[in-house]
Amino acid sequence: MSATAPPAGTRQPDKPGTTDERLLRTSPLRKLMGRPELGSVVGAAAVFIFFSIVADSFLRASSLSTVLYAASTLGIMAVPVALLMIGGEFDLSAGVLVTSSALISAMFSYQMTANVWAGIIVSLLVTLAVGVFNGFMLTRTKLPSFIITLGTFLMLTGLNLGFTKLISGTVSTRSIGDMEGFASAKKVFASQLTLGDVTLKVTILWWFALVALATWILLRTRFGNWIFAVGGGAEAARAVGVPVNKTKIGLYMGVAFAAWISGQHLLFSFDVVQSGEGVGNELTYIIAAVIGGCLITGGYGSAIGSAVGAFIFGMTSKGIVYAEWNPDWFKFFLGAMLLLATLLNAWVRKRAEATK
Repeated sequence: MSATAPPAGTRQPDKPGTTDERLLRTSPLRKLMGRPELGSVVGAAAVFIFFSIVADSFLRASSLSTVLYAASTLGIMAVPVALLMIGGEFDLSAGVLVTSSALISAMFSYQMTANVWAGIIVSLLVTLAVGVFNGFMLTRTKLPSFIITLGTFLMLTGLNLGFTKLISGTVSTRSIGDMEGFASAKKVFASQLTLGDVTLKVTILWWFALVALATWILLRTRFGNWIFAVGGGAEAARAVGVPVNKTKIGLYMGVAFAAWISGQHLLFSFDVVQSGEGVGNELTYIIAAVIGGCLITGGYGSAIGSAVGAFIFGMTSKGIVYAEWNPDWFKFFLGAMLLLATLLNAWVRKRAEATK
């Protein structure tokens, strides 16, 4: 007997194991379980409820605005640090780079007796150059980013102190509050809007804008695909045509750009800068990203998660004050949150993978 073809339009039954996964519908619950920031959102809700109970003043509008400000000053840096971690790298120089950015703006403007916007532009160029340096050294030497950026951290720490004392004669910059352009720059980087008892700082807007931009980049652009690919495996990404070196340099420039924004906020909030500030902040940025769901190994995470991590940090730092607890315990709570959030994120990821 000869085999005959089935009539046109007749659907043949699928063979076991041959169903295309792209045709399978994903339930909303499964999509939710697969989100990197799910664990941090659960943690944020728990922290919010906890301090709402133990601190009577925590739920006041003025208190929440203070929490948002504390979260925004950290969150501005946590966003690009999260993207860098998704790309599989670290930046231990991020904290002192914020101070370097502020010092360059202040000292250039003061010494050149120029409009402060000239110092701001020079600071942007120099700060971006540091980001390029980190990325270039990483891609050319093949050394771990921990070593490269640790070296940059030490060099910037020394330069901050050395140049400040050389030019100003002290460990802080001279006041630039009476210079031309200061008022307009303050509006951009350090202004605030008061609505009754609520004071909203402009850093909150910068933070939200960076989160939105980073989320769009990760989810809607080719560069976002490159970031995940590089973090998942640089050699495999390079084999399929991903420009690994350019991607990593771009990520370090993103960290530098956020450091410039944070540095200008620091400067125009007080009009002077201490050269020793910023040391240790780089670990806080990394903690916020990890709490937000970023993996240390790279290839997994989100910008929204970093924002939630920063919000948890803000709630904890201010909630302890509103609860009238000894602030000396803050680092203990921060470390406990880091450990618990990492365990929760790992559990959520395993459950998500098990439901696929």
